[in-house]
Amino acid sequence: MTDQADKDRRHRRQLIGLALLFFAPLALAFYLYYGPAWHPVGHVNSGDLIVPVRPLPPLSLPLLASGQTDPAFLKGKWTFLYVTSGPCGPGCLARLYDTRQVRLALDRDMHRVQRVFIGDAGCCDLEVLRRQHPDLILIRASAAAAPLLAVLPLDAAVPDPAPRVYLIDPLGNLMMSYAAGARPKGMLEDMKRLLRLSSIG
Repeated sequence: MTDQADKDRRHRRQLIGLALLFFAPLALAFYLYYGPAWHPVGHVNSGDLIVPVRPLPPLSLPLLASGQTDPAFLKGKWTFLYVTSGPCGPGCLARLYDTRQVRLALDRDMHRVQRVFIGDAGCCDLEVLRRQHPDLILIRASAAAAPLLAVLPLDAAVPDPAPRVYLIDPLGNLMMSYAAGARPKGMLEDMKRLLRLSSIG
């Protein structure tokens, strides 16, 4: 009877050990990802965490050319979102270039990241934009996008010569933003760290 009880205790300890091996890394990753204290150490120009994260509404939005997005297009991948008002000038083009280069620099992981641009119908030369940014999802600013813009920090929803780049996680949560002066190197280091920690997207 004592031998059986010892075996049961050993078996329970083994099961608990296996459960800890499985769940401890997940718990740590969740804490590092969503915890208010986390910030990439030593990178002054990397992103500003949005705490708490802001869930984005599922929306079908009009594309700049024609057609609509899928309502869940902001889920399943990490998303760089850039919103501008009026013409896409040098600052806007520089930010699109930065996000493109950061995505390309992720190499084998770049398929886990998408880029979304919301702009006015007359913002840009669409042919040039498509040629320079073939992966960019081009969305036309409209009343349909209002629920999404309302979730962004206020400076993104008003005309701004240097708007932010926003980062959305694969669950559709707005979780970080980058000021106009943020260096692409800092964005890349943030993304590498997040992709390492994330088991989704």
